[in-house]
Amino acid sequence: MPRRYCQESPDAIASCELDDMVLLYHRPSGQTHMVISPVPEILATLDDGAALTAGEVHGELARLYDLGAAEAAEQLVEAHLTELTALGLVRIA
Repeated sequence: MPRRYCQESPDAIASCELDDMVLLYHRPSGQTHMVISPVPEILATLDDGAALTAGEVHGELARLYDLGAAEAAEQLVEAHLTELTALGLVRIA
């Protein structure tokens, strides 16, 4: 069964855009993370509180952006979700 990912809570992360970079302040840990695309876009797909699989996140992003080869893009989304989980910005539902 594929893992489902979601954000901890809607107000757990504050973001600030700086040119091509986004600063994410994770309130529960007090840590700030510097990220670039596609991380902000991935987090935006999880913004409504839904628990989504990497494939569902990929599908949502594919509707908005040209992601190239589907399999490679989905693997990249899964890798980013795994990293975001390790940082505490996303959790497995």
